[in-house]
Amino acid sequence: MNFAARVPTVEITDLKDGDFLLDVRENDEWQAGHAEGALHIPISEFVARYGELTEAAPQDGRVHVICRSGGRSAQVTMYLVQQGIDAVNVDGGMQIWQAAGRPVITDTGRPGEVL
Repeated sequence: MNFAARVPTVEITDLKDGDFLLDVRENDEWQAGHAEGALHIPISEFVARYGELTEAAPQDGRVHVICRSGGRSAQVTMYLVQQGIDAVNVDGGMQIWQAAGRPVITDTGRPGEVL
C-alpha cells in the first residue's frame, strides 16, 4: 500500500479562518515566514514537545499539519492519527499556501516568505 494514499489530506482551499494549524517546519523556515496563528513545533523536536500540541489543540477539533511541501507534515499527521488525534495533512504545504494568496508573515507581523 502506498504511504501517501493512507495519509488524511485536505487542500488549502478547504481551510477556514480559525482552523487549528500546526507548522512542523524548522526554525529558519518559520522565521522567514509562516501562517498567522499557527503553532510551531519543528519535526526535529516534535516527540519531545508533543505535550505543547495536546495543550494547544482544540479538544474535539481537527489538527491541520503543514510544512513546506507536505512530506514532513504527512509523517507527523500519520503519527497523530496513530495517537487517536483527528489530524490531516495540508496538501502542498506552505508553498501552495503562499501561491494561493494566503498571508505569510514573520514574528514581527511583516510580510514573510516561504523557504
